[in-house]
Amino acid sequence: MLIYIHVPFCKSKCHYCAFNSWVAASGEIQQYLSGLLAETALWSERLGKRSVSTIFIGGGTPSILPADAVNTLLDTVYRNFTVAPDAEISIEVNPQSGRGTSYYMQLLRAGVNRLSMGIQSLDDQMLRLMNRPHSVSDAIQALYQAREAGFKNINLDLMWGVPEQRLRKWKLELQEVIGQLRPEHISAYGLSLEAGTPFQVWHAEGKINFCDEKELEHMFLDGADILEEAGYLQYEISNFAKIGYQCKHNLGYWAGEDYLGLGPGAVSTLREYRLTNPNRLGDYLQMLNQKKVPGSGFGELEILSAHTKLMENIMLALRTRKGFSAGTYRKLTGRNFFDEHQAFITALHNKGLVRIRNGNLALTRKGMLISNTIICNLFERLPQPKSGRAELEQPTPESGFPYDVLPGAN
Repeated sequence: MLIYIHVPFCKSKCHYCAFNSWVAASGEIQQYLSGLLAETALWSERLGKRSVSTIFIGGGTPSILPADAVNTLLDTVYRNFTVAPDAEISIEVNPQSGRGTSYYMQLLRAGVNRLSMGIQSLDDQMLRLMNRPHSVSDAIQALYQAREAGFKNINLDLMWGVPEQRLRKWKLELQEVIGQLRPEHISAYGLSLEAGTPFQVWHAEGKINFCDEKELEHMFLDGADILEEAGYLQYEISNFAKIGYQCKHNLGYWAGEDYLGLGPGAVSTLREYRLTNPNRLGDYLQMLNQKKVPGSGFGELEILSAHTKLMENIMLALRTRKGFSAGTYRKLTGRNFFDEHQAFITALHNKGLVRIRNGNLALTRKGMLISNTIICNLFERLPQPKSGRAELEQPTPESGFPYDVLPGAN
């Protein structure tokens, strides 16, 4: 099982962000921490001390928390679950809130062994446009401090397709990151306009400009070429890593492993059950005060049908370099994937959009550019699975989550 811990607090809200995050009011951080410790213990009571392979502390801005709070969180997880000796333990940090070399040393002592640093851009003008609370010099200094503290596994988040950005600038930025900062992992995300964000509103009002589709296409393709030529393997649409430094936590997501989400708005998927915590801190704390979990009058509980699980498996797997397994298709539907979709797959292959290897269908880099279109077209061709328990049963607040269906449950 994977564990994700959501820290919903930020110093300020970025202009592209639609995540469940906000600027903390007085006392909210301490209330949140108390609730998080209670939620961890509650899930341990319900599930037993299940094995945990990775822990990811994300947000929001997790580095807004003091190092001793991070230590307490991880210690609580270790006491309540069976964490693997070689577990990958990641935390997202903002360069501005990193607090210096001593902070990173404390994170290491707490058990964190992987940093994900949200630098987003090496252009101060772009950072101001995005409303990022740090400067380029902050980012470079934070990276050097983390290295000095002893971190040997660091991811840098970068964003392309930002308003006013151009291809030449993006390529120079990548070369600077590779040549000077030399992270083990790079996440290069294309900007998406999320509903209700300032970027989306300004774009609708014509107040900001983006480069055209052709230039965006080259940002993705040329950027990927630059990264792979420098030794960063593209193992997912937006993720590149040196050999041995792929993010194990994200690999678990894409492979469909169980994961437990802790914190306001966090999502869990445990077998065919999906649970979503309340977004608001007050509702989240009220749920825990009553020793309840989503589906018991708070948050949301959904039973995933076999068809939904199949679609999610396809969507996630096709984002990866490995691709989607025909064996998984047969397991979930009882059908032969390549026989059933031969005409569609052949058409994609003839256009250079997919490749087939070892029983897997994977998108080429050209195919990744239009992955959403390909996946939607494939969804329309999927057979409807026969109705079973997952389709017939609907969760209710009274029925709650059936803990006894899970391996290792009490």
